[in-house]
Amino acid sequence: MNQQNQPLLTEKFTEALVYASRLHGDQVRKVSGVPYVSHLLSVAALVLEAGGTEEEAIAALLHDSIEDQGGKSTREEVRQLFGETVVTIIDGCTEWDTPPKPPWQERKQRYLDHLRCASPSVRLVSLADKLHNARSLLADWQQRGDIVWHNFSCGKEKTLWFYQSLLEVYQQNGSNVMTQELERVVKELFQ
Repeated sequence: MNQQNQPLLTEKFTEALVYASRLHGDQVRKVSGVPYVSHLLSVAALVLEAGGTEEEAIAALLHDSIEDQGGKSTREEVRQLFGETVVTIIDGCTEWDTPPKPPWQERKQRYLDHLRCASPSVRLVSLADKLHNARSLLADWQQRGDIVWHNFSCGKEKTLWFYQSLLEVYQQNGSNVMTQELERVVKELFQ
């Protein structure tokens, strides 16, 4: 409860949690094989801990829904269930939604270009997503060594270029606990 004794998260958040869990129920993380929903929960937690709104937290739970689970038809379903604001944030975090998947470099560069002028809500959810991905990559690399880079079609050099470029974009809008942690994680990955 907040200071006005209103719940911080409503039934809508619970509905999004159930929806995300069903949507991504068959997915696992690329290297670790951990259920994918763990990533969605972590991204939502980072957004809430950073002071995000309920709509930003819902977008965090659903940030991969359009890209990984149905494209335009899923976008429309999310819009009907959770509203235009949530869909707009998710769209800002989505690299592609219609097959064929664009080439890696083109997709990543377009994402970076879009992120430079994205809304604060999109940058918040994006930063939480990339921070959690970088944390997971670092943990996997520390446990398994350089073999983890074989799980990335673009390889180590380009993956690290992308994380370094993301960090520079996030830092252009100021520094906070998440950008500082991302900077530390990226430095460790470069070693």
